[in-house]
Amino acid sequence: MKSILVTGIGGGVGQGILRNLRALGLQNPIIGTNVERVSAGNHLCDAVYEVPFAYDDTYVDSIAQIVDDNDVGLVLPSTDYEVYHLALGRDRLGAPVAASDARVSRFCLDKLANFETFNRHGIEFARSVLPSAYAGEFERVVVKPREGRGSRNIHIDPVDPTAFGDDYVVQEYLDGPELTTAFYVRQDGQLHGSITMSRALEHGNTSSAQVEFAYDAQMDALLRQLVQTFDFRGSANVQSRVVDRGVVPFEINCRISGTNSIRSQLGFADVKYAVQELLLGQEPDAPAVIVGSAIRIMHDVVYPGLALDEIRDRRDEFRIF
Repeated sequence: MKSILVTGIGGGVGQGILRNLRALGLQNPIIGTNVERVSAGNHLCDAVYEVPFAYDDTYVDSIAQIVDDNDVGLVLPSTDYEVYHLALGRDRLGAPVAASDARVSRFCLDKLANFETFNRHGIEFARSVLPSAYAGEFERVVVKPREGRGSRNIHIDPVDPTAFGDDYVVQEYLDGPELTTAFYVRQDGQLHGSITMSRALEHGNTSSAQVEFAYDAQMDALLRQLVQTFDFRGSANVQSRVVDRGVVPFEINCRISGTNSIRSQLGFADVKYAVQELLLGQEPDAPAVIVGSAIRIMHDVVYPGLALDEIRDRRDEFRIF
């Protein structure tokens, strides 16, 4: 029986993917990888491997070896850089990768390239410039890393936006409610569906979320424009704000995003869709989004009698409290 490999199991996205896989009740072994051998995802995996960072020259080969050793039938990357590098090296892996074309995932990594690429195709995106080129054209600004992940190192209305290096980007500040929209594109290139939620963040992570239907028509038009223009496949996520001129995206993540464990319980199971299409050869279930909300809480995985360096995987004795 083919295994399923999930990368980045120490992060919230990877842990959500693992919980979704376990909830499917599959008999397929689940293999986890992470840059640290022991993390919060070990207890959900049948085997765990420590791997280099995605930008390391040996990363793709290390994943390819794990795929070969464990008869992996599907790779589910959970971090932006892993999506890009695994998409770039997918011919060397010997298993399908749940990722868009590497060219798409590459420009999605860079917020300036994202703006410039969308702008060339007439697709709305928050206006963005390099700090060295900023000339005071925005009434309010947010300065953030060009390739930052999560809401980290963000500066709203700094005194001098030009003081930052060009590894940052100056973006117009969009003053309005924030939305997160996950969408799924089938392997035939057709938009399968989407779910939009409002959310609150704590330290860059979703702390609560609520399904929103009021913006479905605007988001559907935007997503169809994206899908017709670029080779998106599988899961992706658009973050946007609602302003006077409409719903304006300011970031896009070309991967399964962090609310995957929430939205699967509210009618949009994109991890399941990927498994159905890429591993089982089935048509993905139709989304059936419902009214609902969620609040994130913290749990502990406790290993009685084990030191941290003795933790392996779900074969260990553990309890969740």
